[in-house]
Amino acid sequence: MTGPLQGFRVVEMGGIGPAPFAGALLGDLGADVMRIDRIAKPGVAPELPAQFDFYNRNKRSVALDLKQPEAVATALQLVARADALIEGFRPSVMERLGLGPEICQAANPRLVYARMTGWGQAGPMAQEAGHDINYLALTGALHCLGDADRPPSPPLNLVADLGGGALYLVVGLLAAVMEARRSGNGQTIDVAMIDGVTHLMSAFQAFRQLGSWTERRADNIVDGGAPFYGSYATRDGRFIAVGAIEPHFYANLLGVMELRAGELPDQNDRASWPQMRQRFADTFARRTRDEWVAAAMGRDACLAPVLTIDEAPLHPQMQARSAYTMFDGVRHPSPAPRFSRTPSALHTPPPTPGRDTRQALADWGVSPEQIAALESARAIGDDAAL
Repeated sequence: MTGPLQGFRVVEMGGIGPAPFAGALLGDLGADVMRIDRIAKPGVAPELPAQFDFYNRNKRSVALDLKQPEAVATALQLVARADALIEGFRPSVMERLGLGPEICQAANPRLVYARMTGWGQAGPMAQEAGHDINYLALTGALHCLGDADRPPSPPLNLVADLGGGALYLVVGLLAAVMEARRSGNGQTIDVAMIDGVTHLMSAFQAFRQLGSWTERRADNIVDGGAPFYGSYATRDGRFIAVGAIEPHFYANLLGVMELRAGELPDQNDRASWPQMRQRFADTFARRTRDEWVAAAMGRDACLAPVLTIDEAPLHPQMQARSAYTMFDGVRHPSPAPRFSRTPSALHTPPPTPGRDTRQALADWGVSPEQIAALESARAIGDDAAL
């Protein structure tokens, strides 16, 4: 393995969503991520084929039956050798398994125990089910997204699950590990997606209190209200995106569009934005997407093509950055960010549950005799049942 986190050990409790994404990011950075999965039922394959389960790349999978005390004891043995643990269950699930923070930190006082939920570990909604859109709804973020005359639109599941959840977990986990290496003491991190999204909304909370942000969708500077910050259809039915906020970039954009500032209302005259947006829409409809891109190239007009998922890997900038990597027969997003001396890499394909059970346990110090005893008790499994 390569990457700046070589030698860093993480136990990840198998689940779905943002916790596995956080584990994969740590794996991309070189951590040895041990995912504890349930033992697969014979003949029942995962809903998502392992090859395409990108959130589980750069990990190894150990299958344990945590209903059996031998398996719980083995999990604690792994925890004792780990720097951190990640879990994304509802509050109290880990406690019921016998793997709550107090027990795990008794086995490993330096352990950083990172817990991720949508609503948080406490509060009246802590045990409620939810998904990204629900967490966005509670933070005020969802209300800001979409067209003015339609219900709010979810931004995929990028903002709460991945932005407010997984990325905040990784930042918090690494910060706590740094502190633990100074103090010798681990701690528990309560990562709530509503907390992360609320933090991401900092600027808009400030703008609202300042009075420069309205509660109407598509009425503000970066929510599609401003004509110089949004997407437009082109002659070929495709789209371009413009983000010319600053006056000099706005002037450059008008130059690309062959419009004169004197023919338009003032850039920040909100009352005239609908009229300006229509003028922009009519103008952009006269050329194809790629003609507009060519016209704007090198002119600092903050104009870019709106690419499809299939088009994005083919763009020259994406190719120059090697933003995608062919690995295990499929195209993966490349690890990010980039490191000059300890580069990240894709080194382990996403595992089927239990694929690495015996070897991974051995690598983490479980003796052959213990592994044999676990096999006899049917407390561990492998992917042969799939």
